[in-house]
Amino acid sequence: MNLTFNERVAVVTGAGRGIGRSIAESLAAEGVHVVCVSLNPASCGAAAEGIQAQGGKASSLAVDVSDAVAVAAGCKQLIEEFGCVDILVNNAGITKDGLLIRMTEEDWHSVINTNLSSSFYWCKGLVRPMTRKRWGRIINVSSVSGIVGNAGQINYSSAKAGMIAMAKSLAKELASRSITCNVVAPGFISTDMTSSYQEGDVAQQLLANIPLKKFGEPKDIANMVTFLASEEANYITGQVFTVDGGMTI
Repeated sequence: MNLTFNERVAVVTGAGRGIGRSIAESLAAEGVHVVCVSLNPASCGAAAEGIQAQGGKASSLAVDVSDAVAVAAGCKQLIEEFGCVDILVNNAGITKDGLLIRMTEEDWHSVINTNLSSSFYWCKGLVRPMTRKRWGRIINVSSVSGIVGNAGQINYSSAKAGMIAMAKSLAKELASRSITCNVVAPGFISTDMTSSYQEGDVAQQLLANIPLKKFGEPKDIANMVTFLASEEANYITGQVFTVDGGMTI
């Protein structure tokens, strides 16, 4: 299937590495101008430069996504530059794992703010021009942890579950303006963040719960996000797509 994009502009948060960078590269390969967002100017800058080196259209924006004021300023800058951001991919996320009895309030709030509150900030800052244009795509990159939970990750699981509920509610709010809101929920994906789990006994235990008996790659998530961002996905909204090798069957 050839996907259609019609000169769109996308914002991908957490685009400096891993899944976010793969999503940015996939969208750029379809002719989308991608704004690569991350906290580190060097990482989002490198992602944008990499896309440009391949002939794609990209720019970078360094923003602390957990800072509402900083995100609002970033959104204002983008709207002034592009008029409308057509595609928003809320992918930025961190983990600060620990059992409830050992988890600090700081660990709770930092994960909630970075993973969940940031999605609210970006949606609020970018959705109005989408409504005027009567076209838009919002895609939240959640996790299977937000569906089934995970011991030692109540902060992360809660944030990712919140991203699902947010997308479902936004799908109902924005449908009349032809804006779709969907969720991609990755399973175990091979990235820098998960590198410590990819070898030895831990890896074997994880693989035992994955019917396909392999870990996913960032491109597996990027492929699904890219489809949902295309014209061909115009009748899909409020849905959660697990990309997990069968973990949650």
